[in-house]
Amino acid sequence: MAVVDDMRALGAGLERSSPVYVRGRLKFRVGQMVYVAFSLDECVMGFAFPKEERAALVAGDPRTFQMPSESDLRFNWVHADLAALDPTEARELVVDAWRMVVPAKVARAYDLSHPTGPH
Repeated sequence: MAVVDDMRALGAGLERSSPVYVRGRLKFRVGQMVYVAFSLDECVMGFAFPKEERAALVAGDPRTFQMPSESDLRFNWVHADLAALDPTEARELVVDAWRMVVPAKVARAYDLSHPTGPH
């Protein structure tokens, strides 16, 4: 089971990433682009994810993943039930979401310094 604290240190440690609180909700962003956000009760993690791949992700594991609200369908976004994710999978989702909002050279540098994946 993943928890917000697992993601807090990871998100704060990614290059160009910064934590912010918006109406009491923890979000991580690069510049003004939010790539991960948590629900107020910290049970749901919303994260950047390619629009063209999210239907398959949700269909493959609907207990864990859900489509965003109708108003957010235009964004590259999906939701996950943190209790259904293991911490390793959650960290991978956060790093993949971060990769979507940073320049490719920043993502490549991260990959070179973390050859076995996010810790």
